[in-house]
Amino acid sequence: MESTEFEDILDDWFIESLKTYKDLHVYQLEHPTQVIEWTSKKTVCVAGFSSSRNEILELRLPLKLFADENKGLCAERDFKVVRGGFADGPVCCLRHIPGTRCAVTNDGRSSDLQVWDLGGDDSNVIKKVETIAGGGKGSETGSRIAARPWPEPQVLHGARSGDVQLTQLTSGQTLYKLEADSADPLSSLQFVDDAVFVAGCLNGSAYVADTRTAGAPQLSPPPEPPGPSGLWWTDASAGQQRSGCRLVRLSSCGQAVISDTRNLGEAVSRAQLDVQTHQPRPHDVRVSWAPALADCVSVSGFGGAVQIYDTSAWTSERLDAQPLFQHRGHAVSSRPDDGCPPATVTSHVWHPEWRRTLLSAASDGSLHVWDWVHPEGAAALRPTPDAK
Repeated sequence: MESTEFEDILDDWFIESLKTYKDLHVYQLEHPTQVIEWTSKKTVCVAGFSSSRNEILELRLPLKLFADENKGLCAERDFKVVRGGFADGPVCCLRHIPGTRCAVTNDGRSSDLQVWDLGGDDSNVIKKVETIAGGGKGSETGSRIAARPWPEPQVLHGARSGDVQLTQLTSGQTLYKLEADSADPLSSLQFVDDAVFVAGCLNGSAYVADTRTAGAPQLSPPPEPPGPSGLWWTDASAGQQRSGCRLVRLSSCGQAVISDTRNLGEAVSRAQLDVQTHQPRPHDVRVSWAPALADCVSVSGFGGAVQIYDTSAWTSERLDAQPLFQHRGHAVSSRPDDGCPPATVTSHVWHPEWRRTLLSAASDGSLHVWDWVHPEGAAALRPTPDAK
């Protein structure tokens, strides 16, 4: 791409962004990240995933985002590194333990976990304090991790459906194991309440299990018809009780299927999303329910955009769905050099409380935080309870 053409495209997108974003801040990491994890309402952890030594950083979001009035007078408009450390290998999964200054990671090479002290008021150093042995041989996507703080810090972890276990961090004791007959690689692992969790597999199957019982988990087979590649990614609606929890499963061909966790065998609604139909790698794709905006899901990993979809109009008959909004900033602002392709999105997360604020990272090391404006003429979206 010629320099003049690239600058014209960038200028056009910048002008468009003045109308389509309430806030947009750009930061450049030294190396790209696949993890963005909230450690508070104002700070996130990111980490590199190259094969050698990698930084783990805790970043504070631009203070301008938190100014209620006179945002233009706020001097600090950039991310700030508040704490940092080094990992000996890749960081492919990272989870913060709520209510603590502790995080747990997996390197994607084995099922073992690394436990980190994120530092505090008296220290700006992030350091590894412990290694916890995993329960299996691992998989090409590494272990998935879910965390809960009660009564002492505990993590649910596993690389495959047959080796999911709940471990108490302070003692290393195994408190629960998922009784699954299969050994399918996992795409996601998350609690939907204090005891019930969902384990989503790359083949599209999903387990719902209760850590308080030793009974067999509820198993849902892959949605029908299956995608041609057999790869699926899963997310359960965040912050909801099991009685109101929905599961979204997204295939590599862009088919999205929504189910109620009380009856996973029946699709509540489905849609064909407007995504690039190429073969993404297992760790590329993210699908995520908005925690503070009802019926919205976000999708990335199919290219250089993060897409927002409103699922409220989806039905049990599959339809073609267009995104409500697309963040194209990573692809637009990356200049292809020496034939290299534009930047692709490696991860994204919603702010836990702000309805339309997301963070996204890309393969060129860019990190964006953005608050999108609801398109004019689009149907109004309902906030979830307690959303801001």
